Amino acid sequence: MVSVYVETSVPSAYVSTRQDAGSVYRRNVTRAWWANSRMEYDLFISNVVLLELGMGEWEGKRGALQLIQDLNKVEVTEEVESVAGKYVSEKLVPGEEGADSVHLALACVHGMDFLLTWNIRHLANPNKREHLNVINRRLGVKTPEIVTPEGLWPVR
Repeated sequence: MVSVYVETSVPSAYVSTRQDAGSVYRRNVTRAWWANSRMEYDLFISNVVLLELGMGEWEGKRGALQLIQDLNKVEVTEEVESVAGKYVSEKLVPGEEGADSVHLALACVHGMDFLLTWNIRHLANPNKREHLNVINRRLGVKTPEIVTPEGLWPVR
């Protein structure tokens, strides 16, 4: 099966109760993808996703954690930490954005086919693709396709 690392913004969007147009759109697309496509892929998360979703008290927290509780987990290793640090030092992702570099490194180091995210600014940004490719070639790690749920539908 094709492997997909599910970044925190996806389960968060699934349970979002926000009513602005963008949030409603992301929630609807995420729920449709989860209902119709997720079984076609081998889905992975990490403890970083669990930690981010578990922070603070917010509506939907329990639902988001339940949604992903049975997914496979990839580990944050020394290599993942090193690669994440390289992404920050090479200015691919800002260091102050927290876990973005780690999510990206997890997907790359663990050889995922896709990284699924709603984070357009720092992850699913096509303007950063070539920079990521250059860094990953130097590091010898795979570059996954980085997509939103609207762009990852099974081939049938």
